[in-house]
Amino acid sequence: MKQVLNQIVEGQTLTEQAAYDAMNEIMQGNTTTGQLMSLLSVIRHRGETVEEMTGFVRAMRANMTKLELDDDNIVDTCGTGGDGSSTFNISTAVSVILAAMDVKVAKHGNRKVSSKSGSADVLETLGIPIDTTPAEGAKALSEKGMTFLFAPNYHQAMKHAGPARQELGFRTVFNLLGPMSNPANAKRQLIGIYDTAYAEKMAETLNKLGSKHVLLATGRDGLDEITMTGVTDIVELKNGKITRFTITPEDVGLKSGKLEDIQIETSIESARIIEQVFKGTADESAMTIVTMNAAAGLYVAGKAEDLTDGVKRVQQAIQEGIVFKYFTSIQEEKERRQYA
Repeated sequence: MKQVLNQIVEGQTLTEQAAYDAMNEIMQGNTTTGQLMSLLSVIRHRGETVEEMTGFVRAMRANMTKLELDDDNIVDTCGTGGDGSSTFNISTAVSVILAAMDVKVAKHGNRKVSSKSGSADVLETLGIPIDTTPAEGAKALSEKGMTFLFAPNYHQAMKHAGPARQELGFRTVFNLLGPMSNPANAKRQLIGIYDTAYAEKMAETLNKLGSKHVLLATGRDGLDEITMTGVTDIVELKNGKITRFTITPEDVGLKSGKLEDIQIETSIESARIIEQVFKGTADESAMTIVTMNAAAGLYVAGKAEDLTDGVKRVQQAIQEGIVFKYFTSIQEEKERRQYA
């Protein structure tokens, strides 16, 4: 690690193999907190390269607990987090809608760190089971079409990086690496990122790692989601080709809304809005933002021709009660487990 630090302090970048070796040392607990803080700070200051991110992700994947699945159609909606907007758990709501529409979803997530409600927190409040082992996760994916991959259960090696990240207190390369380290090896993703400047690099990294279809979205209002307040910047990786475009609610036949309409203080508030969305009775802003993101999820899953087609399909699934029926079925599953 001292050699690596010397290299990057001198302004050099790491090869993919050197980055892999460095991250492997971190994941094995062979570096000090001070060394890791130095590495993260220098890389954040000068910017991460695609080679470095590819090596880092490969090492994180090598050190994580995996779901042994070989399915190129699994979708994840895990974003980078850290946008500080205090919105309800949009990507978690999207996961349930996609699963209700026959998309296989392996939702990667955690408890709240910088947000008012983490995905694990709101799932517990909603009464949706969090699968704690790879065997449970694979079974849920097979039987219910959805599993929630609670990050600490699958990334035990990340505990070695925790003290340095907490001490630094700012976003680091780990915020970008997390969504790229899905334990089910999801090759189709909707990734909300807090800064669109990172999107092409992440798309190139995911392309090198074998991803099929990924959308990386950043709302110009600061949301790490496709936003309903105006313009969203999107970078798309599809079959090896990377393109950039923008989208607004009006582009897909919806109306723009206000950020304050979807902000919450607690997991209970978030859960209440999500349940209303599933019933189709939520505030228009909440319905719009979830519909747009679920449409993007359908598109990366290959179940919608484009985002406009995806919007129509999501609206139909909600209106026909398909989503709420699926939601109650997975709640009942949790109750059955408790009394089994």
